[in-house]
Amino acid sequence: MAGLQRRLADFAAARGWEPYHTPKNLAVALSVEAAELVEIFQWMTPEESAAVMSDASSAHRVRDEAADVLAYLLQFCEVLGVDVLAALQDKIERNEQRFPAP
Repeated sequence: MAGLQRRLADFAAARGWEPYHTPKNLAVALSVEAAELVEIFQWMTPEESAAVMSDASSAHRVRDEAADVLAYLLQFCEVLGVDVLAALQDKIERNEQRFPAP
């Protein structure tokens, strides 16, 4: 994870994009990319959405948008110093307490 974050930071730095990578801008970009992922599924039936990866064209779009979402999330976390894996672990533990299995 840290290696991917470093690679994304280096990519942005090489292009002089750091001034634009503010928490607000990255959160907005993350939202836009998530919406682009949602758009792929917008008018699909549940059955079509479950089979989306069986079509090469739609599978490619899903992978690209999922990658964009992850890239912006990693950049957002890097800028704010959030250890996203530790945050996820903490959240899972809180959810296990809030919603115990029957």
